[in-house]
Amino acid sequence: MPYLANSDELIFFVNGRKVTEKNADPEINLLFYLRKVLRLTGTKYACGGGGCGACTVMVSRYNPKTKKIHHYPATACLLPICSLYGAAVTTVEGVGSIKTRIHPVQERLAKCHGTQCGFCSPGMVMSLYTLLRNHPEPTPEQIMEALAGNLCRCTGYRPIIESGKTFCVESTVCQIKGSGKCCMDQEERSFVNRQEKMCTKLYNEDEFQPLDPTQEPIFPPELIRMAENPNKRRLTFQGEKTTWITPVTLDDLLEQRANYPKAPLIMGNTAVGPRIKFTDEFHPVFLSPLGLPELHFVNPTDDGVTIGAGYSLAQLNDALHFIVSEQPKEKTKTFRALLKHLRTLAGAQIKNMATLGGHVVSRPNYSDLNPILAAGNATINLVSKEGERQIPLNGPFLERSPEANLKTEEIVLSVYIPYCTQWHFVSGFRLAQRQENAFAIVNAGMSVKFEDGTNIVKDLQMFYGSVGPTIFSASQTCKQLIGRQWDDQMLSDACRLVLDEICIPPAARGGMVEYRRTLITSLLFKFYLKVQRGLNEMNPKKFPDIPEKFMSALEDFPIETPQGIQMFQCVDPYQSPQDPVGHPVMHQSAIKHATGEAVFIDDMLPLDQELFLAVVTSTRAHAKIISIDISEALALPGVVDVITAKDVPGDNNHHGEIIYAQNEVICVGQIICTVAADTYAHAKEAAKKVKITYEDIKPMIITIKQALEHNSFLTVEKKIEQGNIEQAFKYVDQIIEGEVHVEGQEHFYMETQTILAVPKGEDKEMVLHLGTQFPTHVQEYVAAALNVPRSRITCHMKRAGGAFGGKVTKPALLGAVSAVAANKTGRPIRFILERGDDMLITAGRHPLLGKYKIGFMNNGVIKAADVEYYTNGGCTPDESELVIEFIVLKSENAYYIPNFRCRGRACKTNLPSNTAFRGFGFPQATVVVEAYITAVASQCNLLPEEVKEINMYKRISKTAHKQMFNPEPLQRCWKECLEKSSFHARRLAAEEFNTNNYWKKRGLAIVPMKFTIGIPMAYYNQAAALVHIYLDGSVLVTHGGCELGQGLNTKMIQVASRELNIPQSYVHLSETSTITVPNAVFTAGSMGTDINGKAVQNACQILMARLQPIIRKNSKGKWEDWIAKAFEESISLSATGYFKGYQTHMDWQKEEGDAYPYFVYGASCSEVEVDCLTGAHKLLRTDIFMDAAFSINPALDIGQVEGAFIQGMGLYTIEELKYSPEGVLYSRGPDDYKIPTVTEIPEGFYVTLVRSRNPIAIYSSKGLGEAGMFLGSSVLFAIYDAVTAARRERGLTTAFTMSSPATPELIRMTCMDQFTDMIPRDDPSTFTPWSIHVS
Repeated sequence: MPYLANSDELIFFVNGRKVTEKNADPEINLLFYLRKVLRLTGTKYACGGGGCGACTVMVSRYNPKTKKIHHYPATACLLPICSLYGAAVTTVEGVGSIKTRIHPVQERLAKCHGTQCGFCSPGMVMSLYTLLRNHPEPTPEQIMEALAGNLCRCTGYRPIIESGKTFCVESTVCQIKGSGKCCMDQEERSFVNRQEKMCTKLYNEDEFQPLDPTQEPIFPPELIRMAENPNKRRLTFQGEKTTWITPVTLDDLLEQRANYPKAPLIMGNTAVGPRIKFTDEFHPVFLSPLGLPELHFVNPTDDGVTIGAGYSLAQLNDALHFIVSEQPKEKTKTFRALLKHLRTLAGAQIKNMATLGGHVVSRPNYSDLNPILAAGNATINLVSKEGERQIPLNGPFLERSPEANLKTEEIVLSVYIPYCTQWHFVSGFRLAQRQENAFAIVNAGMSVKFEDGTNIVKDLQMFYGSVGPTIFSASQTCKQLIGRQWDDQMLSDACRLVLDEICIPPAARGGMVEYRRTLITSLLFKFYLKVQRGLNEMNPKKFPDIPEKFMSALEDFPIETPQGIQMFQCVDPYQSPQDPVGHPVMHQSAIKHATGEAVFIDDMLPLDQELFLAVVTSTRAHAKIISIDISEALALPGVVDVITAKDVPGDNNHHGEIIYAQNEVICVGQIICTVAADTYAHAKEAAKKVKITYEDIKPMIITIKQALEHNSFLTVEKKIEQGNIEQAFKYVDQIIEGEVHVEGQEHFYMETQTILAVPKGEDKEMVLHLGTQFPTHVQEYVAAALNVPRSRITCHMKRAGGAFGGKVTKPALLGAVSAVAANKTGRPIRFILERGDDMLITAGRHPLLGKYKIGFMNNGVIKAADVEYYTNGGCTPDESELVIEFIVLKSENAYYIPNFRCRGRACKTNLPSNTAFRGFGFPQATVVVEAYITAVASQCNLLPEEVKEINMYKRISKTAHKQMFNPEPLQRCWKECLEKSSFHARRLAAEEFNTNNYWKKRGLAIVPMKFTIGIPMAYYNQAAALVHIYLDGSVLVTHGGCELGQGLNTKMIQVASRELNIPQSYVHLSETSTITVPNAVFTAGSMGTDINGKAVQNACQILMARLQPIIRKNSKGKWEDWIAKAFEESISLSATGYFKGYQTHMDWQKEEGDAYPYFVYGASCSEVEVDCLTGAHKLLRTDIFMDAAFSINPALDIGQVEGAFIQGMGLYTIEELKYSPEGVLYSRGPDDYKIPTVTEIPEGFYVTLVRSRNPIAIYSSKGLGEAGMFLGSSVLFAIYDAVTAARRERGLTTAFTMSSPATPELIRMTCMDQFTDMIPRDDPSTFTPWSIHVS
């Protein structure tokens, strides 16, 4: 940071050590400072916008007024370092370390298996640690709230919550709800085979060290002295381009405000920070009145409460809770409405950073609090040098009318919230894509005052958020309803009037126009019911109550702490105690994950002269590149070079994948050039200055429908067929046809694509460090791009922060991009994709269109099925052909249909190329299968589970592609799932619930699964390993597989430990590299353990065979003695292990083959509750039965099943990618792409690994990495079941198709009623929508 003379020293503490920054730059955030200046790399970058929690730290401040220390969580990516003067920051390194001692939070997260890839773990640790610093004995609710702002893509959250619950006082063992019986009771959960004892403990709580709050680090006394210093003075920090001013008195603040009327006031930086980062907003001056006592107070009076503008939303929450507990209920209606929204509007980090004043004055159009404050008649107290004044927080203020606004030199001092009177009702409503930590799709604050003792409206106010550019006040509607009685006629007039007054244009930003219109009236109806209920409670004789069936409409879904049991096969009591196979062994890096000491690519120390790379991507979907002007970019400071297609020495187009666009672009997000500079900030700044001129090319193909119209395909058709379809259709009772759309999915691995490319300077060698599933592929593409033999390229892969298929092919392309830059500049290149660029460039799961024609008998037996699948492959081949093959081969799922034809084709479109994603086509394709089974059930008046059972494979059979298999484990999983989940009893209970509730419905669904692992080409199933034994007896294992969080290395250590008969502690596994094991295949297709395990086993067995003569001579000797003796006898202590691979094959000409080595079976049952008025849903319970054969490590396997299930649930419900009609991806970060959080996981989550035999695989295990993904569809079909119940009650008997994802929008608009009927509808031919579906 450059030194500027008139800058003050910035003083703060990090992990107990004083930091004095002489040249603090206001543009630098804490995350950058920790990672790049202090080299504390435990705090991770994952989104940069405060939306994921990976960079959570604890900030502690001393309050001289109360003499208390306040600890709170914050996202380091949004904290400007200048705001930290006088604060103490604790990062994960300061909590505990392997080098000193680990903290109980870190220990328990690791030992409860709450970490897989480990990238989110430091953030999880910091959220829990901060909670424990404030509440050493937290409640389960506090754990849930503390974790609400942290995303995890691997675990499915259950073990993370469980690790937190170990600190709670009350028992965390679940008594199955209401029955009082413990679900761990063996008799209650009797299993088919009595001899097999089941275990439920994945870890041993007795090992945990106790939490001792007295052992925590003290707050630095120097900071207390600084805070209590009576002679504080204004601080100024002068950066390269900006100035930061921290006034210490109110008068000084007002003085500065008058001097710099345009300067933003920065408190938490949660509004200005993201705007600066994502919209290039610039401010030369910042004013930061942190810690001004005049802004931090609560002042209750007889009429209401005044709260200081500097209060954080978390402090506001605490203050409101206190007021509600002290005051009579009728006075605190506004306060309770605010509290309801404060619970869910953001994660704990943002709530502790954002302030009341900032929220009120920034007036975001999605604000959840402002509509309620306005409805509650709050006023804003302003102050400037001219003096104080009050303005109402009302419609004109929220709509930004000039006359109701702040004057430029004014600031918000406090907000006054009056108490309610008896005949005054205030309520708030919100509906978001996800229950928690998501912007509202529509929200509202409403209030009504009645003439005392009557139901005649005296005053009415309605404020809506997210329906326009500002909060909207429906003042005309309210005016016309004054004097009316609060009755059904008033309601229907109010709905009509408010729809006339609030006009959401058909092409409105954010889309979902008809849904948002429906929500306007649905939320009004909720308010109507709530008030009606309130009137009845005050005078039951005078005012009628709402119908009993409507009662549940008043309640939002509660946030419960999940409970659950994980059941697995106990280890044989006769197994050697040293043999770890079958035991729930902790992930070998888990403790390092939890302490932040596990090194990811961007945690590696900087190399001398390294450069950072920023990308310039296409803004057009299909266009000619007329010119690229890089002159302005090259002139900027720090810029070393701009790299384009002409700098590629070898292949710029390798197997159809284009490294740098040349002459034309074929999708938005295609890389055109990259800028190499001395810092990422310089590179990014320069990338914005590259000017590209385009000329559009027709056609521009975005959707599958457009591709079919233009006959645009990436692959030939793939087909399998059995029986005689045409003939069969002639002899069935009924035929139905339909189509199902399944939208795509973003991988959202927590660690974005990251590459470190280092040119070696001689022999054209290049070394790459990166997170990938397929180092060989990276080596191939880099070698091709640089035009050198592969032997000159080395790829090192230690671990990836999540991958899920997104790091199979994409790192090869990005590796080539960075290698070309390293080659041109001759310097190391660090290439880290920002989250938005990662989501744009690397794409994800293939969107799919399925068309079916099904012939069946009236008894539910399906005789014929003709199914066509089309995927949206994007602009280049990538993995699309293999995905379509997998879809076609697996398209029957668990059902035998004698006459069956399936065809599939990948469409070529102008979108970034879609790629591998966990499940590889199966999760999309099988939704179509379950949809047509459900449709058949509906036509036959049978339950879906009956039709499933009728058509399921029952005896040893052949698949449609003529592969033999035994479905006995499938039948077992299915029957146990029905029985252990009490499916039939719960279905009856749900029916009863649905009879008694009109606006809430419950649904259940159970889905069976026949999944496969591996690849239909045998050579893709091969693997090798290299095992060295050193002279001290320690063992180094390397293999070709990649550790992505799934615990592959942990299982390999277990294999080596068993085969060499030595303790696990003797075995070390460092990394995967192309030097040690060449030509390794990808770690994908659920076969990482299968193939690498066999290779490691083979190497160990070779070594043991060599050692055998020595062991025979000295059978009582120690391992170390044998190794020393072997060396003396010149016996090689290094061996290469090899596994030829499963001999799979598929003949597409004959449409038959043993395409896969074996099958994985499972069944999953889920129950949901749906709010028909808003489209929100709550997952009540899920039971999963997974055929694991023999689990090598039940903790890791259950982790894979649960993690995949939650990822699948996300795919089928809330994860929605939005594209413009021009092919621009809008969803580029956690703000507008919602993956599940702790709140979405089932309240009851029961997972059982079912035992079977699988002699073909290592130790008779099965690969379970992907199988759980499709089981998430039980949630989709449970929603379908609930929606069906709602439609039936409303007299809608026509069949309907539930496409995926079942978003709140789809659910609400499918539950048709009077509110969906009354909204204005637009003619689609008259406008271009804001977003489109691409399936």
